[in-house]
Amino acid sequence: MKLLDKYIITKFLTAFFFTVVMLVSVICVIDYTEKNDDFIHHNLSIGYVFTHYYVYLFPYFANLLSPITIFLAVVFVTAKLAARTEIVAILASGVSFRRLLVPYLMGATIIGAFTFYLVGWVIPKGTKKIVAFESVVVKEPFRFEGRNVHMKISPKSYVYLESYSSGNNTGFHFALETFDGTVLRRRMTADNLAWDSTKHAWHMSPQLVRTFVGTKDETLKSLPARDTTMNLYPKDFANTYRLAETLTSPELDALIDNKILRGADDTDQYTSVKYERFAYPFDILILTFIGVVLSARKSRAGVGGQIALGFVLAFIFIIFVMLSRNLAQVGSMPPLLAAWFPGLVFTAIGLGLYRVVPK
Repeated sequence: MKLLDKYIITKFLTAFFFTVVMLVSVICVIDYTEKNDDFIHHNLSIGYVFTHYYVYLFPYFANLLSPITIFLAVVFVTAKLAARTEIVAILASGVSFRRLLVPYLMGATIIGAFTFYLVGWVIPKGTKKIVAFESVVVKEPFRFEGRNVHMKISPKSYVYLESYSSGNNTGFHFALETFDGTVLRRRMTADNLAWDSTKHAWHMSPQLVRTFVGTKDETLKSLPARDTTMNLYPKDFANTYRLAETLTSPELDALIDNKILRGADDTDQYTSVKYERFAYPFDILILTFIGVVLSARKSRAGVGGQIALGFVLAFIFIIFVMLSRNLAQVGSMPPLLAAWFPGLVFTAIGLGLYRVVPK
């Protein structure tokens, strides 16, 4: 690595971490001000709130705002180099603009790899703490309020519950139906079933089992109350608030596989989050590339004007991310395309700018 590479990478990474600390600190102070009444209501000290909430919220915000912080760091460093005519001197010495991009992309690769590890295995663990804290302090206690719940638990089996009480993990007016293709072969009903946490099984009230043979014949059998297991758990009725964000990548894969098995209609929103985690490092590289291209020359607006432009483009990128995510959740766009769509759009923008912006 040449001295110039070390110089630019050091400035880039220093500016990035400084921007992260400053921006996220301001956001956390604003967040504390908004939630202070809730903290006072629960008699929570500043120290307790910091160690049980903001110590996890800080890295969450840092990751969430990484498109802005990356872009701002690149624009700030490059614009200052350009303002001091250092880039002119570098290019005049025979270094090509493509070669000038190398240390920036190396720094972006370091940040991207680190971010990929954090968002896949570290930050979700902290987000679990955030959600648990908010569920007690900020939000109302969760109650499952679904009615007439239908759920697929295996390729041929479907569960029905008229209602479910999350307080004592009890379901009412239960039915388990088994199909052969589109033909109903077996139907078991029970007045209620309750989860036994010591046995990790459901305790069913007496059941009535109908078995259908052919198109007309059927048998009817009564079974006493008993314990049983099935691919149905109390967590299936638990609060799904920010669930995908609380799962590590292996846990998210397991959840997606289970939802595919069940034929759940909300699978796409979790699949989209999975693909977003893989697209994030690529997005960081693209935003770094665009930031260098836009700010590598002097501007009449000065460094402040270029930073303002960086803010605008970073927020536009976030809007694209939110839009594509919502389209994936409602089924209007495939999850894989939704995750990569913002990056592809900004790749086209970056290549266009590379061709037309004087360097």
